[in-house]
Amino acid sequence: MFGAAPAEAATCRDPRGFDAFMEDMRHTASAEGISAAAISSALDNVAYDPKIVSKDHGQHVFKQSFEQFSSRMVNSYRLRKGATLIKQYAGTFNRIEEQFGVPAPIIVAIWGLETDFGAVNGNTPTFRALATLAFDCRRSPMFQEELLYGLRVVQRGDLPASAMHGAWAGEIGQTQFMPSSYFKYAVDFNGNGRRDLIHDVPDVLASTANFLAQHGWKRGAGWAPGEPNFPVIKEWNKADVYSRTIAYFATRLDQSH
Repeated sequence: MFGAAPAEAATCRDPRGFDAFMEDMRHTASAEGISAAAISSALDNVAYDPKIVSKDHGQHVFKQSFEQFSSRMVNSYRLRKGATLIKQYAGTFNRIEEQFGVPAPIIVAIWGLETDFGAVNGNTPTFRALATLAFDCRRSPMFQEELLYGLRVVQRGDLPASAMHGAWAGEIGQTQFMPSSYFKYAVDFNGNGRRDLIHDVPDVLASTANFLAQHGWKRGAGWAPGEPNFPVIKEWNKADVYSRTIAYFATRLDQSH
């Protein structure tokens, strides 16, 4: 992930403390070509947050059955709202399917399950979440990498660091991209020069389609379990119950329009 020296310097739970760890991360980011301005805007005054670590360590294996989870998540409100949004953004969805091969029901199912169609994006400062989890030992290498990708998103000009708020584990935007996915798969679909997955719905929808396309989505093929595109949905979320619920939600939406 990093060069040898920075990787050795930035170790989880650095005995010198969080501030020393973050100083090493600053050096690593600089060595990776990230600008001093981007680093400063994102990491100045970032503090360790033990509540985020508690949430991370407190996760339990998903115990609900598919029937329990899907009946709760794919409710009448989400089905109505999803159908309305497919009509509202019909032109955008047509362009997206033409370019990426991914139909509207799949994108809308992900949108609805992740954030209730952008209503609940999360309000945790992204760099506080990433820095805290990079310092903690449970998934330190992963979050050190995500922290660097978050800085690249800032440097590219997609979002200022101050605007990057989301879920407690660092996911950003209306379909909850980790910073690495944001950097690799986000697209500027409304042509304003930025990839904004928090505020710009066309960017959100097209970027979600691009993620699926880049992971092997087969145009025109089915997405239910056992069909060609279901493994691509599992690339979005590897939890079987969740990926099956995306497929089920999309099928219900497909039948309704």
